[in-house]
Parts: sequence; structure tokens; C-alpha cells
Amino acid sequence: MKTTLDLTRVPDTPMALKPLAGLSMTALQAEMEALGVESGKTRMRARQLRRWLHHFGATDFAGMTDIGKELRARLAATYHLDRPDIAEHKVSVDGTQKWLIRFQPGVEGESVFIPAVSKTGALCVSSQVGCTLNCTFCHTGTQKLVRNLSAQEIVSQILIARDALGEWPSTTEDRGLSNIVFMGMGEPLYNLDNVAEAIDTLSDGEGISISRRRITVSTAGVAPKIPELGQRTGAMLAISLHAVHDDLRSEIVPINRKYDLQTLFEAIRAYPDLGNARRVTFEYVMLKGVNDSLAEARDLVRLLRGVPSKINLIPFNPWPGSPYECSDWDTIEAFADVLKRAGYASPIRTPRGRDIFAACGQLRSESIKTSAADRRRAAAVAG
Repeated sequence: MKTTLDLTRVPDTPMALKPLAGLSMTALQAEMEALGVESGKTRMRARQLRRWLHHFGATDFAGMTDIGKELRARLAATYHLDRPDIAEHKVSVDGTQKWLIRFQPGVEGESVFIPAVSKTGALCVSSQVGCTLNCTFCHTGTQKLVRNLSAQEIVSQILIARDALGEWPSTTEDRGLSNIVFMGMGEPLYNLDNVAEAIDTLSDGEGISISRRRITVSTAGVAPKIPELGQRTGAMLAISLHAVHDDLRSEIVPINRKYDLQTLFEAIRAYPDLGNARRVTFEYVMLKGVNDSLAEARDLVRLLRGVPSKINLIPFNPWPGSPYECSDWDTIEAFADVLKRAGYASPIRTPRGRDIFAACGQLRSESIKTSAADRRRAAAVAG
């Protein structure tokens, strides 16, 4: 005998509602199956939800007019569409915005929206809370790893920014948030499964609809995962380089001790579809008296030979306790001139959001690593 699901029944005992916004299409379909939606209609319902959640940015079920009232009631009894809590929101004098997002008690990460001179802008998202790499010039590296962020938590950073910018419904024209860069807290390639799933959701043409060519993933050099990143995501690749010789790079970017420059560049050359329209971005922070000589600029040209490249020169952004200073402006410009004469685009990145500690290398939350039992107790106290 076939059992008919009673969609109007509300559970007799209170249950914690599950978050639904930010899930991938595959995950949404799995939730519809778990909810008991008729098997032949789970994909259709998932597509409807995907459009409401990620195209229109819906935050309640009531307005989902193409979904029946009974199913909406069941959805509302099982799920919520709330964003993670915003613990802090700061706006810089230059228009940069930074959110400290509380994903759960004791787990907080930062994302930053950087408006461009034109109408477009980039959202810098985090893939982990804290970091294990300990790059010596980076403030995030002083915070121990708390945990990886889920794909849903990564996507939620975009939802929060879109809410603040008033960019619903999602369109491909005249929007401020046009690019996503995985350059926030953490090493994305140490969380590749969730990063790849998040990119699938972000690039979904029926949802958030950001082209994979406008999504960039930056790695400090997890060489074995670099070709896999390209195969799985089709995203643009950025390398946090910062030095052109193994001895110095091993000092300031310790992962180089495991994957040296030769190993790193072999992996870069294996990245799918490299070419003039798909260049690798190399990030190079300018540290006074450390890595900013003209000899190092010339060695950088030699190192990049044969790799379609763009080099972003990043004036060092200070943070409390840092042992470094930013290179003098004349030194940075002379370094850039060497690269330009060799035919490389080498823009000097204008520091943005320094006054709110939102600039490159300044992100760091105050999250601490706690046990699961501690998190449950904190959640119970919070109500």
C-alpha cells in the first residue's frame, strides 16, 4: 500500500531547523528526497528552490509562489533560510566592506568586498577559519586552524554580501559583486572538496550565476592539488609566490619546504587550458629589504618564462607585531618596470581597507579551536 506524505503536519516536538540557503543543486535534491517529496519530482522541486534561494535571494518560504502551500509549510517546519550571524560589519573610508561571520559558536571567519573604480567589484572569501601555513607576512597565519568551512558556509558569504549590496535578483549585468576570489582566511586547496562544491553553486547559471572565469582560487603552493583544482572547477588560478629563490621562500612561505619552486612550477604548467586568455596570477607582496631588489625582479622574469602570467605587486599591509615594513614606493615602481619591460602585466595593487584591517594579509578572526562538547554547551547557552 502506497503511503501518502502528510505535508500539512507540523512536528509535535520542537526540532532544530536546518539551513537550506547555500546548498548545491545535488544537496538540495537530496534534501527533497529526505523530506519525502515524490521521487519523480525531487529534481524539479530542487530547481525551484535553487532559483528562489540563489537567484532571488529569498529569506522566507511564503513568497515561493510556484511551490504549493502545503509543501511550503513542510519546508518551513524543517528548514530555515537565515544567513549565519554577522558578528561585525565594518566599512572603510575607501568603501571596502568587511564582515566577521559567526558560522557557529567559536567559529568565525571574515570576508571582504572590494569595490572597483567602475561598478564592478570582488568579494574575497574564506575557505577555512584560521590557517596552518604560517606565512610570516600574513596576519591570518598567526591564528591556528579552527576548521574547514563547508561549501554551504562558503556560499553564505556571497549571500550576505549580495544582501548588503541589494543585488537580488541575481543578474549578469550592472552588478557590483562581479568577481569571487578565494584569497581570504585559509588555504583553499586544503579544503578542495568544499571549495569545488561551492564553485559549482556559485557558477550555476540558474542561481548565483558568476562565471568560472570570474572566480579565482589562490594557493600558497599545494602543488599536488593544483592540476586537480583546474580539472574540477575551471576556476582561474592564483599563486601566492612572494619570493623567487627556495631559501627565502621557505623562510617566508613555509610550505615551500615541502613543495619547492621546481615542484610548484611543474604543477602550474599542468594546470588545464593555460593561455593568454587564461593566465596565472602571481601575487608578490613587497617587503622592504627582503624580496624587493631589481635582481629579484629579473629572476622573477626568468622564473615565469613559459607560463602565461600576470603579476600583482602588493604593498605590504602592516598588522600588530609584524616584523616587516612595506617597500618604498620608488622601489615598487622600479620592480614593476623590470616586469613590464619583459612583457608582463604587473599592476601595483592599491591597498584597500587598511583602516578596518581588511587589506591583503590582514584578515584574522578571534575564533579559538574548541571541542564539539564545548560548542554544544555554548550553543545551548545562546538559546
